[in-house]
This record gives sequence, structure tokens and C-alpha cells, in this order.
Amino acid sequence: MGLFDEIKKKLSHEFIDIIEWLDTTDDTIVHRFERYQNEIKNGAKLVVREGQQAVFINEGQLADVFKPGTHTLNTKNLPILATLKGWKYGFDSPFKAEVYFVNTRLFTDEKWGTKNPFMLSDERFGLVEIRAFGTYSFRIQDAGKFVVDVVGTDGNFTNYEVNEHLKSLIVTRFTDTVGEANLPIELYAANTTELSETCQEVMQPEFGRVGIELERFYIENVSMPEELKKEIFEYSRLDKLDMTKLAQFKAAKAMEAAAKNEGGTAGAGMGMGMGFVLAQQMGGMMNPQAPQQPFVTPGQAATPPPMPTQVQYHYAVNGQQLGPVSFDRLKELFANRTINKEALVWRPGMASWTALKDVDELKVFLGGSTPPPLPTA
Repeated sequence: MGLFDEIKKKLSHEFIDIIEWLDTTDDTIVHRFERYQNEIKNGAKLVVREGQQAVFINEGQLADVFKPGTHTLNTKNLPILATLKGWKYGFDSPFKAEVYFVNTRLFTDEKWGTKNPFMLSDERFGLVEIRAFGTYSFRIQDAGKFVVDVVGTDGNFTNYEVNEHLKSLIVTRFTDTVGEANLPIELYAANTTELSETCQEVMQPEFGRVGIELERFYIENVSMPEELKKEIFEYSRLDKLDMTKLAQFKAAKAMEAAAKNEGGTAGAGMGMGMGFVLAQQMGGMMNPQAPQQPFVTPGQAATPPPMPTQVQYHYAVNGQQLGPVSFDRLKELFANRTINKEALVWRPGMASWTALKDVDELKVFLGGSTPPPLPTA
């Protein structure tokens, strides 16, 4: 071996580099390996750890991407770079390339939220404003695409920088998805799991275009103005409430309060009077057919009650609602067989439509009834 070969061998050993990056932060996604004039010597060692990928950029072009492991940089494992450079003599002289280490671990618990409320149209409440916030997790799936399309020449790219881009994308796609769901406004907060899964499916292609995988997407809260919440609660209660039973319940509570009145003889008399009035009201609710009798206090002249109003009935024929008609007219319809004992009827005070044969005051239409005995003197 000649003298010059020994010198060349010695120099080549002295110029062997180790290219690696030890991440000491929690938020760095891309780190550019800094070299003097970006020169990499022949036979340099590239160390890529688990959770990393190394991206080589040559004159603005993506050259190669290295996955975890230790790599010796030569023409065998840099075929694309060798082609770009058009070297005739291999790596006998240093070459210039930018090396970006990309952190491919999972970034979790990233926050997103709507900075301003957005409008939704609801069939019952009209235009409403809602807000939403939650978390998401992502990882870099295609390091080369991410460096070229997002990072550019940034030497130290953090998750704060990528989050600013991702949050805008998330809010845009979230509002589109929620608007197209067209759910009743109160169901958005009750179906956050289903909405989260749908939003993740919609957003994933957008993330994938820049080399990012949306691992998880969560909607933690969907909120609306307090006055709208109150309207929704009231609407929900009225929709489920039996108004007749509510009136009866309130009358019973009023009677109970009157009975507990301990304000002396006058107070007791007033309480009893109130109790009788409420009892009459409750009796009228329980039996709408019974005529209402006014309460007469001691010493007060009795006056005849007002004439009772005639009860009106609705009835159904061939699935069509007809009426209202009087008791006598309903009896005629039964007699001429327009309706039969199975026909559905309804009057104020009834909870639901009922077959004629099951309504007490209409059972006389069926015949076979005998009058009660006359009262004795």
C-alpha cells in the first residue's frame, strides 16, 4: 500500500461522522441536524432511534427517508441521492444534504376548541349558537411528505406550530359535520361519542394529505347559552307531562297546605273553606261530567248554579276523526249503525281514545241496563 493510500485511509477514518439526535424535549416534532456547510463525509454513520425517522433533503428535493436503525451512508443505501448528485466517483468527496429528524411517537391530549360560537339551525328553536371543545391525538405517518409540505426549512418544528394548523382544520371540519348531522339541538351533547367517531372519519383524509395520522378525536363538551338550555328543559318537560295529572297533583298539595293552617278559628274556617273549594275542583277534574256546585259559606244565601254545559264527543270512522257532537247525536249515530260499540270516542277529560263500550256514560247505548231503585222518602 502506497503512502498516499495510507494517508487517504487515515483521513477517511478521521472524517467518519455520527449523525444522530437525542430528543430532550416533549414537544419537538422535527429537528434539523446542523452541520458545518451541511457537509457529510463518506462512510458517515446515521443513527435513527425508535420513534424517529430521518429525512434527507438535497437542494430542496426529498432524497431519502431512513427508518430506525444504524445506517452507513454510501451509494448502496443512498441511491436516490446518488442519482440526484450525478456523482461519477462515489463518495470520495464530501456531499451536502440537509438531515431532518422527525419524531414519529404519538402526541396525546392535544387541545382543540371553537374560539367563537358557530350557528346551527334547529326546527324548534331557530338559529342557535353553540361551542365545543375536546382533545385529539396524532402521529407523523409519512415523514417525507410532512417535512416537504408542512415543515419546509424550519430547523426546529414543535407540536405548537403544527397544532395551530391542525386546530383550524379540526374546527372547520367539525362545524361542517355537525351542521350536516341535522340533529335536534339537545342531542348533540348526548351523542358526543358517535359525533367524535364521525368527525375522525371525516378529518383523517385531510390529515393524511400532509403525512399525519389522526389517532384519536374526542368531543368533550358541546355547550349552548343558558337561556337556550332553560327553553330546552321546559320544552322537554311539557312534551312528556300529563297536564291533567299535574293539575290534580297541585290541587292536592294546596289542600294539604290548607289543612295545616293553624291561624286560629278564623284561619281554620278559611282553611276548611279553601279545602272544600279545592275538593270541588278536584272532583271536577276527576269527573268532568259532574256538575260543579259553588261553595256556600254559612249565612250566605244559596244561589242556583249555572246551567251545565253539554259535553261534546269526538268519534272515529274508518280512521278519520269526526265531531264534536252531543250525547244525543252520538246516540243517534249508534242507533243508525254509523258507529258501533267498538268505535273509538273521546271527550274532554279523557286521557286517550277509548272504545264506546268502555265509556261508562255511553254503555246505555248497548241496552240491557236497568235503572236503579227510586230513592225512599
